[in-house]
Amino acid sequence: MSDIIMEMKNIIKDFPGVRALDGVNFNVMKAEIHALVGENGAGKSTLMKILSGVHTEYEGDIYLHGKKVKFRGTRDAEEVGIAIIYQELNLISGLSVAENIFLGSEPVKYGALMDYKKMYKETRKLLSRFQLDVDPEEIIKNLPIGKQQMIEIVKAISKNAEILIFDEPTSALTQKEAEYLFEIIDSLIKDGVTVVYISHRMEELFKLSDRITVLRDGATVGTWKRKDLTHDSLVKQMVGRDIKEIYPKIENKPGDVVLKVENYSVNHPLRAGEKIVRDVNFELRKGEILGIAGLMGSGRTELIESIFGAFPADSSGDIFLYGKKENITSPRYAIDKGMGLVTEDRKRLGLILMLSVAKNMTLSILDKVRNLFFIREKKEQEIVRRYIDYLRIKTPNQDFIVNHLSGGNQQKVILGKWLSAEPEILILDEPTRGIDIGAKSEIYNIIKKLCEEGVSIIMVSSELPEVLKLSNRIIIMHEGKMQTIIPAGDATQEKIMHFATGGE
Repeated sequence: MSDIIMEMKNIIKDFPGVRALDGVNFNVMKAEIHALVGENGAGKSTLMKILSGVHTEYEGDIYLHGKKVKFRGTRDAEEVGIAIIYQELNLISGLSVAENIFLGSEPVKYGALMDYKKMYKETRKLLSRFQLDVDPEEIIKNLPIGKQQMIEIVKAISKNAEILIFDEPTSALTQKEAEYLFEIIDSLIKDGVTVVYISHRMEELFKLSDRITVLRDGATVGTWKRKDLTHDSLVKQMVGRDIKEIYPKIENKPGDVVLKVENYSVNHPLRAGEKIVRDVNFELRKGEILGIAGLMGSGRTELIESIFGAFPADSSGDIFLYGKKENITSPRYAIDKGMGLVTEDRKRLGLILMLSVAKNMTLSILDKVRNLFFIREKKEQEIVRRYIDYLRIKTPNQDFIVNHLSGGNQQKVILGKWLSAEPEILILDEPTRGIDIGAKSEIYNIIKKLCEEGVSIIMVSSELPEVLKLSNRIIIMHEGKMQTIIPAGDATQEKIMHFATGGE
């Protein structure tokens, strides 16, 4: 225990209407990887935001090298060597790579002027250290999401942190990028850095961690050495119950074609004359789950967003709904035709964060709950309550601001928004990203029930077991092209990766 460098004791944190942390205890040792796990809403991110100085009002004590500390903000935490890398990117999209990395600690010359030459030079050194082929002057929004995540990591590491907190760091990374991140973490541990690692990916927890602490409902369940836990025992500690089968057996029988896409292409949003999706052809049948797999940047998201009417001026090709050719000119038009889209980026595209659970959930069905210019509150409350119960959303009430919910419960609110619209075609883009294993099981069972009721589902996912276990057929994309489409029963992870990396 003499190796403990940081300890949090009896931490209590309240938000309006909910106690997020209730007497949590947590400690880390020098140069260890300590995994912090639990269901969505268990309090993991809240605890780490206290440790990193984001939340300054709480009860309990924090000790660093045996000395009691109290942070007035993130700068205080960074000055004593504690930095955090968030699941949701914390970069400023309109600034360059270098400006983001040095934000708040910019080098100056002549006492007042920004020293861009030095900033770019130092940024190149950092990027070179981590073998990142990125121009320091490139604007962040022009980079793919995986590269942005790596820049976020470089930014935190540049602060010379003694304790580095990773919150779902691989959620936006390809498998190759994730493996490279693990190499970076290994080198940090060898340099004496302590890593706190939050992830819902069980294989990562058992691959990386030395110790694992489990939180449940805002309280500490316990801390174990990794070798003393199995996959099943860890899941049981996290959710408080046995989960025998994560993936339900789906016995749907797809019917007639409901959606047909022919010779479909989408222009690249940044590079004129280049296409990010090229000549895609596929059919979706009633009650079918059609999976879409591929590496980051393969055009998966651009394909489905375009089909949903996101950028009609940049697309070409034909879309048929129930045998009739349609010109889907906007998301509103798609919704009116019985389609719904659960977006990959829930905070930017899926939710209005400062509105309540109820207002977010009824955004897609305003015509159902509105009487001329006024919302019929009783009708709205009835619908929202139905889906809060159906999806088991953990919220104090319907009026709770959605930004204060955990990531998993925010994802369920988005699902509720689209389920309330009763779509005939539901498109899911990374539906379980950042979701704990218990919530994943619940969402999989919802998907099963929907397709058995005749809803047709297109599901994009980077988690290959998810695609393999749930889909009837799988489209595999590579650099904007549909490499192949195969029955899920004939697919393996190796076969999908073969096609996803350009194999014939």
